This record gives sequence, C-alpha cells and structure tokens, in this order.
Amino acid sequence: MKRIMALAAMLPALAALAAAPPFKGDAAKAQPIVDKVCAACHAADGNSQVAINPKLAGQIPEYLHKQLANFKAAAGKKAERENPVMAGMVAGLSPEDLRNLAVYFAGQTAKPGAAKSKDLVALGQKIYRGGIVGKGVPACASCHGANGSGMPAQYPRLSGQHAEYVEAQLKGFRSGERANDPVSAMRGVAGKLSDREIQAVADYVAGLR
Repeated sequence: MKRIMALAAMLPALAALAAAPPFKGDAAKAQPIVDKVCAACHAADGNSQVAINPKLAGQIPEYLHKQLANFKAAAGKKAERENPVMAGMVAGLSPEDLRNLAVYFAGQTAKPGAAKSKDLVALGQKIYRGGIVGKGVPACASCHGANGSGMPAQYPRLSGQHAEYVEAQLKGFRSGERANDPVSAMRGVAGKLSDREIQAVADYVAGLR
C-alpha cells in the first residue's frame, strides 16, 4: 500500500516532466570543462574505465543534470547528494555549465559492458524482469525499461553501467546514505534487497543491452 501511495504521489511530477520542452544545452561549450574536470574520472567520451566511477555516455540528460545539481550545496543547505569529490568538481560550475555537461555526455555513444557471474546473472535477470513478489519488490524493467535504456526525464539508463557502481548506489539507497531519489522510491526498493540480490541486479545490468 505504501508503495502504491508513493507512486501515486509521483504522478503529477512525472506528468509535468513528460510535458516539459526538450532539454537544451550547448555540448561544444562543455568540452573545455570535460577536458579539465571530468575526463580524468569519467573519460572524455563518458565511458569510464574505472568501475567505481559511473559511465555517463548516453545517459538521459535530465537525469545527469539533476545529479550534477544535487551535488552542489546552496543557500547554506547541504547538497542533496553528498559526495566530497563531486562537490568539489561542481562547486565552481554555473547552472549553464551543468546543463551543457548533461547534454554533452548524453550525446556520447555508450559502450556496452559485460556481466561476470553466470549464477548472479540468472538471479539478476529474474529480479530485473519480474521483481520479487514475496518482498514487494517491483521489476526494475517497469521503470528502467526492458533493455535498461531508462525513461527520458524520469528514470536513468542502467544498460552497461559498471556493476560495482550500481551495487554501491543500491547499497547507498538501502542505508539511506544516498537520499536524492524522489519520494524515496529507490530507498523503498533497495531496502528490501539482500546483498546477494543487489549484486545480482548490478551484474545483470552491466551486461544488459
């Protein structure tokens, strides 16, 4: 019931996002920032080679923009998404810079990833496509799409993302360390998953395409 109420509360916001005009920014203006600030961790094309740093290539621009904005503290308030490294990276960037970066990385071609464990992949596929009925966990595909491409302006792309990064974020949502998800949607889901279930989903999406 709580899950249904939470989803119902999101409907007006989701409808507004769906009706919003196309996200705009200038990718060319982002290039100098990418070269000086972003490339060292995420690669110039957004296909990070370091498992703890997320791949940004091909990500939904609205999602990228929200995360970048959430890393910034404002008006004496702490950042919605606390990360000392990212806080330092975005501290000197303007709202226009954030939009340009989001458009830049969204426009890069995402390189596919690969799952590592046959056993984990089987469990991960089951959860991703069908959820866990006994725990009240919905299918990941219902929000992130059957192929992990996400839903523009609403849910992020997961396809090909580093398993280690996805695992860390799910555990962060579960513990409440990460809390910038609208109406606690991801915290509600991750809170019901065991370590093995989280690892399985993470490994599955890494090879999803």
